[in-house]
Order: sequence, then C-alpha cells, then structure tokens
Amino acid sequence: MSNFKGISQKSLEGFRAYYENNTVSKVATKAMAKQSVNDACYDTFAAAKMNHKFSIEIPTMKACNQKHSGRCWLFSALNVLREQLAKELNVEEIELSQNYMSFCDKIEKSNYFLESIIDTYEMPADSRLVSHLLSSPVSDGGQWDMFVGLVEKYGVMPKEAMPETFQSENTHFMNSIINTMLRKDALLLRNALNEGRSSDEAEGMKEEMLKEIYNILSICLGNPPQSFDFEYVDKDKKYHLERALTPKSFYSRFIKVDLSEFISIINAPTETKPFNRTYTVEYLKSVAEGPSVLYFNLPINRLKELVIKQLEAGELVWFGCDTGKAGEREKGIWDTGLYDYETPFGINMQMDKGDMLDYSQSAMGHAMVITGVNLVDQKPDKWKIENSWGDENGCKGYYIISDDWFDRYVYQVCINKKHLSEEERELIKQQPTVLKPWDPMGTLA
Repeated sequence: MSNFKGISQKSLEGFRAYYENNTVSKVATKAMAKQSVNDACYDTFAAAKMNHKFSIEIPTMKACNQKHSGRCWLFSALNVLREQLAKELNVEEIELSQNYMSFCDKIEKSNYFLESIIDTYEMPADSRLVSHLLSSPVSDGGQWDMFVGLVEKYGVMPKEAMPETFQSENTHFMNSIINTMLRKDALLLRNALNEGRSSDEAEGMKEEMLKEIYNILSICLGNPPQSFDFEYVDKDKKYHLERALTPKSFYSRFIKVDLSEFISIINAPTETKPFNRTYTVEYLKSVAEGPSVLYFNLPINRLKELVIKQLEAGELVWFGCDTGKAGEREKGIWDTGLYDYETPFGINMQMDKGDMLDYSQSAMGHAMVITGVNLVDQKPDKWKIENSWGDENGCKGYYIISDDWFDRYVYQVCINKKHLSEEERELIKQQPTVLKPWDPMGTLA
C-alpha cells in the first residue's frame, strides 16, 4: 500500500485563512447563496453575440425529439437522410422511424456483445477488457459507422410504419432489463465454454438468448413490420400510395444515398494519435458483419474547412461533440465564453483539447447536425445546429455553437469523400491503427 498522507491541521488553518482574506470569494459566496453556479457565472453579453444569422444556411425541417432516450446519433443520422427523402418526394415534412432503427440496433448490439463474450471467455472476469464489456452491454448510444451497418442490413422506414412507444422514448428500464439478461447470459456462456462445451454449443445457447432479447424488444418497441404501405401528399397536394414496401426497398427507391461514400473525420490532438492517420476501435460495433468504425484524424482547421465545403455544396453534416460543456439549454447556446467560473473561484481551469481527452475531462457524448455557418472575412464565428431535443428550447429546436467551442468540443464530423483532397483520399486507404475499447475515441454519441 502507498504511504498516503492526510491533511494536517496547519494546512486546514491555511486554507481557511486564504478564503477569509479573499474579498472576491466573499462576494462570490453571497452571489451563489440563492442561485446556481451557472446563473452566478453567466455572461449575458457573450450570449447576446450568439444570434441566428448565418451566411451559409441550409433549409431544414422542424426539430425532432428523442425524449428520455440516448438515441441522438440515430435521430441526427436519420435527419440527414430525411432531407434527401423530402426532396425526392417533394414534401414539406417527413420523419423516418427512429424506433425501427433502435430495435435493429439493440438486437445487433446484443449479438455483438455475446460474440465478444465468447471471444474473450478465457480471460478473467475482472480483466480490464471483460470488465469493460460487462460495464454496458447495450446502450442507446452509437457511432456513424454503426448506423451505416444498420441501414445496409435493415433499410429504413417512415415513422408511421413503426411509430414511437412509451418505452422507445423512455429507455432506462428497458435497457436495464436487457443488460441484466445479457450479463446473466455472459455468465452462462463463459461457464459453459470454460467447462469444455464446444463453440457450436455456445452458438446454440446464444441463439436462445437472442430470442429472449428479441421478445423483450418486441414487447417494448413493437415487432418491426416486414412490409408496409406508404401514403403521402406532396407539396402540390397530390396524394400518393406505395404498396408492399420493405425497409430496404423503401431506402433504395426513395433515398438513394450511398453511405459508404462518407467517412468520419475526427480531431483528437493527443500524442498517441498522429494526424493524417486512420484509426478503429477494438470491440466497438453493432452489426457483426457490418463496417468497422473508421476514423481519419485531422487538425481542427482542416476539419472545419471540410465541413464548410460540404455545407457550401448544400449538404448537411452529422457530427459528434461534448454538449456537457459551456451550454445554456433554454437559449440553445454553446460558447466557451458563456460562463466565467475562473473569476469568482479564483482558479485556472484551462486544459488543451488533447489533455482533456487523455484525462477524462471531455469526450464525445452527443450527435447533432450542422446546418449552417456564419463566415466573417472567410472565417467561421458561429455554427447553426439541428438538435433532437424538441422545439421548446433554442430557436424552435435549433441551436448555436461558437467557433471557439467548436475548436474545443467537436470531435467528429461525417464528410463525403468527394470533398477530401486527392492526398487525403489516398491516406484514408491505409491500415487503421487499432485503439483500445476504453480509448476516449471509443465513446458513443
């Protein structure tokens, strides 16, 4: 055991004197007695600069609402696709079924978790890898490449074909039940394999386990329809009826987006991740036979250049960031200057982006859609964001992030490969470096 040292009485007396002799601390104590820290540190003038005026802005539909679930990555990805669908159908408004995609995602994640348990059965249960796998067998979160795998295998459908349920909008208890079952299943599989049962027997056990998970999902979310009729009225008030569509035929007929042409560009300025290199993350997947997560790490200025290029082409940008920092939800603002914590507390909180990743101060945890940017002298100063938290906050569900906030807390953007330079298109073909499952770039939006 380390020889830990406690806090001495002399030190405590010094701490007390430091506070009692600090005028700013006394004022701050009074300011925070009857309001939150954020309210006391809020900078009204910084917020006033974040207005909804943009030099490049793509018209989009009304904001969706993921309710009490962590399905932002699915909502934002489907929001990108629905704009293409609306153009194809010539309609004012449409939504794709987030519930359907969540069902497909949950059953696929359950399978991938059990396959991972079979793959690691010889490792001790308290090994870092097995402990990591068991920490959260299935969650609501995901990654862009997971979405690609789901669409390629299952297609998509309009929201009317598989609408939301109470459980799809309030996922906590459903996830808890599924994860309890999967941890019990992991115990059974590991015991069976360590007792000498064959891999074929383990796969048979897994099949029965997945049948139970599928049943839970069907009870909570509904059993996905294999085919459906699709009705809509276009902008010219003309009625349309398309019969007996499947999710895959609906996608190929009406959306026609080749998702394989997109790549995740990240900005992870850490010593272990040199720029202009590709990366993947071990044991981070949804569809077992689907594409692996693939990142291409670039400096933040180049990442922003690509985002602007895609917006100028009239194309939306799916992105992942850390919305837990410097945000005001009611006004819909994220800005590093929004709160001044350092003055009242007399502290220096500055860390660079790479250190924040390495020391667990920040990581990607939410996905949204970039729909616009304001350029001043050809440089961005703020970005327009389509969120999936409903239309009650921000500007009817649309938010703003400052460019400085973008630099610090945006970690991933999804870019069409056609916007990359010729050199970058060659670089993304390289064999990716494999990151550990607990790497900060292994977090899910």
